[in-house]
Amino acid sequence: MKCKICKIIIIGRTDKVFCTVRCKNLYHKKLRAVTDVAVKNINIILHRNRSILLEILGKYKFQLKINRIILEKKKFNFKYHTHYYINTKGKLYHHIYDLAWMEFSDDEILIVRKR
Repeated sequence: MKCKICKIIIIGRTDKVFCTVRCKNLYHKKLRAVTDVAVKNINIILHRNRSILLEILGKYKFQLKINRIILEKKKFNFKYHTHYYINTKGKLYHHIYDLAWMEFSDDEILIVRKR
């Protein structure tokens, strides 16, 4: 068997994947770097989306119905959310941390703050 990093033939156990601790650490460091870039980019989108919702909702309101175009003009990305919730009436809420939005109709969006 050859090392995943330096391709040197490994001597020792048959299930060994790396020749040294250095190669093992380098492999995992590269793996984390790729993951970190992806996570960072998604977090940027999520934070921007939350900021847009918070700006529209304000500090003291708990829910607000707005036109979808307002969010689109502010470059809100509808594809990204942290989780979702389906209420007892079957309505789907897309959450972004402590705020949520629901498509009320084709043109209207309901923004809700968790209490």
